[in-house]
Formats: sequence, structure tokens, C-alpha cells
Amino acid sequence: MQRRTLLSLMASGAAVGLSACGFALRKAPSFAFTALYSGVVEASPLGVELKRSLESTRKVEVITDSRQIDRAQVILEVLANQRERVVLSQNASGQVSEIQLRMRLRFRLRTVAGKELIPDTEIVQRRDISYSESAALAKEAEEALLYRDMQSDIVQQVMRRLAAVRAL
Repeated sequence: MQRRTLLSLMASGAAVGLSACGFALRKAPSFAFTALYSGVVEASPLGVELKRSLESTRKVEVITDSRQIDRAQVILEVLANQRERVVLSQNASGQVSEIQLRMRLRFRLRTVAGKELIPDTEIVQRRDISYSESAALAKEAEEALLYRDMQSDIVQQVMRRLAAVRAL
């Protein structure tokens, strides 16, 4: 009986402590705009994921048709979207033993009138992995998984930057 009481006191103490420190679950971001135009959204996997993330908030309409650009409040211009694979090290026989995967996104946000809301910004993600010729298929699958992970990180960073815009 005492153990149960002690556990319930500890749990309620933890709940009070977390509420007092300002802890809150992450909420969907709020944006200063309701319609965004981006021509790159359907051209890349990153663009597709960004569009899904924006539309999942149910606060932003993503416009991809350039004929409807006048409906948008802001324009997201993707200036560069690159994937890179760089050799970091080789073994004594010259075979690759470690590689670095990089994903870069350069973008800016402006109003339809041309006012710059987010200047030219670059987000870079890097992942180092070991490499072995004997496990090439497994390493290829690992690379694909790491690229998806980097892509998700970049999309979340873009979402936070878009949400940081307070006024048009």
C-alpha cells in the first residue's frame, strides 16, 4: 500500500514539475500566411514532403500551378536542392572505406510584391558512413535511408523558419 502511494506521489510530482517548467508537446506551427506558391514542390522528393508537411497543418494552401500565383500571399523559391556523396577516406589498397552524404537546400521566401521575408538561406545536412564493396547493396539501402532522414530534417527546419515569419 505504501509503495503504491509513494509511486503516485512521485508521478504527480513529476507532472507538476513538468508543467511548471513550461514543458509542452510540439504543436503544429502557425504561419503569417495562408497561401504559398512554390514551383519546385512536385519536382523533387523534398518538395513533395514539404508540401505534405505544410498541408498537414491545415493552415496553408500550397499552390503549384504558376497560372494561379496571384492567389498566393508568399512565394517560396528553391534556389538549389543538391545531394552529394563525397569520399572521406580510403584504405591502403585504395578502396573507399568511408563516405559522407550531404544534402543542401538553398531557398528564400518573398511576398508576391517582392518584399523579402526570408533572405537567401542554405540548410546543409551531413552524415558519415563506413563503406565496404562486399556489402554494396546493404550500403546503398543505408544511404537511401540516411538521405530520407536528412530530407525530413531539412523539411522540419524549413517549416520552423517559415513559422518564424510573423508579418507580411
